[in-house]
Amino acid sequence: MVELLPDLSVFLLILVRVSAFFVTIPLFSYRTIPAQHRIAFALVLSWTMYYSIDAGPFEINGEYILLILKEAMTGLLIGLAAYIVLSAIQIAGGFIDFQMGFAIANVVDPQTGAQSPLTGQFLYMFSLLMLLALNGHHLILDGIFYSYEFIPMNQLFLPFGNGEAAYYMARTFGAVFLIAFQMSMPIVAVLFLTDVMLGVVARTVPQLNIFVVGLPLKIGVGFVVLFIVIGVIFTLVRDLFGMMLNVMRDLMTIFGGG
Repeated sequence: MVELLPDLSVFLLILVRVSAFFVTIPLFSYRTIPAQHRIAFALVLSWTMYYSIDAGPFEINGEYILLILKEAMTGLLIGLAAYIVLSAIQIAGGFIDFQMGFAIANVVDPQTGAQSPLTGQFLYMFSLLMLLALNGHHLILDGIFYSYEFIPMNQLFLPFGNGEAAYYMARTFGAVFLIAFQMSMPIVAVLFLTDVMLGVVARTVPQLNIFVVGLPLKIGVGFVVLFIVIGVIFTLVRDLFGMMLNVMRDLMTIFGGG
């Protein structure tokens, strides 16, 4: 077997995990960030991490190909888990938009290229700014660095067979929807009461065109309540950041066989 240079064999595996991590992790995977910048950042970060990781050298054989696939899968799944947790913000925005009447007007999410709710995108952008203000991006980078303590580089596969990872992610999905409901509940409840009030008005004053009056009224009430409870929403967002880091750590522990 042809043996690679120790620097190259280990550096390639680190680069694969870091690059795959940047494909799905929030903030770093935004399409608005040029691909050249993301590639350069992944190269610099991998080169820095190389001197802190004791592994290798490796040979080019079937096991090395499996290691490359495992590293790519590790980076993708850890980043995807973090993105799933933060998607609670956009889910909450979807609930709010449905009640306010904004569900028909969506904007393009710069991260996925898909359409996302207006309020959800508004809250998500401010949440990313809050993540930067709290130095959460440093914690995200720490997560990919310390992932080698949970998932060694020479581990050939991820333990999908026991179903523990699937069960944990299913519970995480449930927690994400619960947090999204908690974020949107004050606004959705007030808008529901507004609908009830409009129904009563429509029955008592049949001459009033409720469809003309109702939509602007619900939009105005929704913005007022959003302004009032915005502090509570971002308190939940702050807790969501902690949940994101815990999910990343727990998932790395499961994949590492811990």
